[in-house]
Amino acid sequence: MSLINIGLSGLNASSAAIATIGNNTANVDTAGYSRQQVMTTASATVRVGIDVGYIGTGTTVSDVRRIYNGYLDGQLQKSTALGAEATAFSTQANKIDTMLSDSTTGIAAQLASFFSKLQAVSANATQSAERSALLAQAGALSARLNSISGQMISQNDNINAQLDSLAGNVNALTSTIASLNKQITSASAGNMSPNSLLDSRNEAVRKLNELIGVTVVENSTGLDIYTGTGQSLVVAGRAYEMDAAPSSSDPTQYNLKIYYDKVPTDVTNAVTGGTIGGLLRYRSEVLVPAANELGRVGIALADQVNTQLGQGINQKGLFGTGLFSNVNSTGAGGAITQRSVGAVGNSSGSGNLNVTITDSSKLTADDYEVTVNSSDLTTTPPTTLYTVRRLPNGETVGTGDLYATPAPSFEGFSLSLNGNGLAAGDVFKVTPTRNGATGISVIMTDPQDFAAAAPLTASAGVSNSGTGGFSQPKLSTEPNIYDATGLNDLQTALKSSTPMRLVMGSASNGIQDYKLVNAQGADVLDGSGNPISGTIIQGQSNTLKFNVGYTGSTPGTKSFEFEMTISGTPNANDTFSVSLTGAGSSDNRNAAALAGLQTERTVGVSDGSPGFSLSSAYGNLVSNVGTQAAQGKADVTATEAVLAQAKTARDSVSGVSLDEEAANLIKYQQYYTASSQIIKAAQSMFSTLINSF
Repeated sequence: MSLINIGLSGLNASSAAIATIGNNTANVDTAGYSRQQVMTTASATVRVGIDVGYIGTGTTVSDVRRIYNGYLDGQLQKSTALGAEATAFSTQANKIDTMLSDSTTGIAAQLASFFSKLQAVSANATQSAERSALLAQAGALSARLNSISGQMISQNDNINAQLDSLAGNVNALTSTIASLNKQITSASAGNMSPNSLLDSRNEAVRKLNELIGVTVVENSTGLDIYTGTGQSLVVAGRAYEMDAAPSSSDPTQYNLKIYYDKVPTDVTNAVTGGTIGGLLRYRSEVLVPAANELGRVGIALADQVNTQLGQGINQKGLFGTGLFSNVNSTGAGGAITQRSVGAVGNSSGSGNLNVTITDSSKLTADDYEVTVNSSDLTTTPPTTLYTVRRLPNGETVGTGDLYATPAPSFEGFSLSLNGNGLAAGDVFKVTPTRNGATGISVIMTDPQDFAAAAPLTASAGVSNSGTGGFSQPKLSTEPNIYDATGLNDLQTALKSSTPMRLVMGSASNGIQDYKLVNAQGADVLDGSGNPISGTIIQGQSNTLKFNVGYTGSTPGTKSFEFEMTISGTPNANDTFSVSLTGAGSSDNRNAAALAGLQTERTVGVSDGSPGFSLSSAYGNLVSNVGTQAAQGKADVTATEAVLAQAKTARDSVSGVSLDEEAANLIKYQQYYTASSQIIKAAQSMFSTLINSF
């Protein structure tokens, strides 16, 4: 009977091995499946006689081992997270790169065409066709800015939707892992290995890494899953829910939160890896900076063009008005009310902040955080002290008081209170340029309103007898087109102060006197109330600057400044008249100044930087996004290679090889046949023994 048992043990072992080989073959394409192998040990031996020794009694199936290497699987998990992050980042970055750099979707060609049309107006200042073409091109340029900005907003909304969907997928996988932890712990009693459950759990972790990079810690209760900086997603048999919802500081952007006993913890800045990590990195490193930079270009364009137009005279003989919409529009939905948002948790009934552009050339492409330090509304005047910090590094930009007059300026913008008073601890996120390209539009409808002429025109007196020459006067004082009162005062002063005459006096040793008089011959006074006079050197070019005082609608004497050049040798009593440019003038000096904005450094001017032209600023935006898109493609190529290598290494140990399984199948078929022959031999021996009786 022992020989039959030996044969039966061989049959059982071979049968188990063949069944395992069949299972391996059936799961050759099953994701995450680890090859299994039957392990056998020799059965107990039986002692034969006193001096003979021991005889074996067959074999026993000791285990169905899972061929698995934890280190190789860990490398595969990390590579999966990195690969998914790189792919998500690159996919999004390529879209915005194509949109900004393509000649049919970007603004480079439209911006160049706009300045080309300005040059055409400068060359033919009185022609209505050129003016109409300019207005049409300005409309096309603003529409392109609106379109690109709108697509960036759509991308942000799409990222929000993806984060919401992916957070749900994360919850499904963490719940699966937590459930498998319980099942594996229960099934592992008695040192048995639930191979299929272990494979299912590892595959769930791999899929989780496709969504979000995680750290795995194995212990007696299963796998604990953490985000990159240690926030728990799964602990033993419990999964913690993740949610994507509007940020407490910026409701236009979704943040990720994990709920611990119903208390949310924001983990957005802690998440790396996976598709979610790639989307968050794209949003913070590409999308938001690009939207801010595009908005800065749009604001600078509208502000600089409108400001220059405010210094000119149109074909109707009136001072110029804006071509583009006011960058500091007020009222419901106005620009200054959309640049700030209060944090969730601010004091009850707190107001918001108005963000006013004070100098578009000094704007950065950064976002800011404003924190109220203290507030006392009982004093006269009240005080609300605040600190402005740059995001995301928290660098302090400056401090101020919301009730101060005038309001302090921070890198091209100022803050004022909108609504009720604020309390200490209130926090606001300020985005001065984020929506700059969205709100730009063309508001000029009549081509005749385009102010191509300079406001002041000079002419020589008809009775001049000397050889004195002159240049056309240039208004040095830039009108603030966003200060209606001040602008009206300046324009009124220019009208009332002209015409003026520069009267040349007697000369001595080449030094000649002059004075500035009004139409009645009285001295023109400067801002300090002194008559304007001076000297020139005959025979050379003399740049004269005149500071003309006037009284505005608010208390105090104001002044405007203009300059002109006197050259040659004027005779005594020669005059040069300075008048307000009239209607229908062919003067093109203001149009030429507008065309010069194409190369003038009007963006990003600061103490540490000379700034950029509008075209260069947009070119830098395209270049930066293109560089990041190219790096994203390179990262995809690199991570794909690393992932393929990690998968090959894992499969070389744990993967199923059909050739190997086929060879093993033949081997164990032979073992099975041999074991059956042992049983047959034992049966024959037993029959012979019985028949002998």
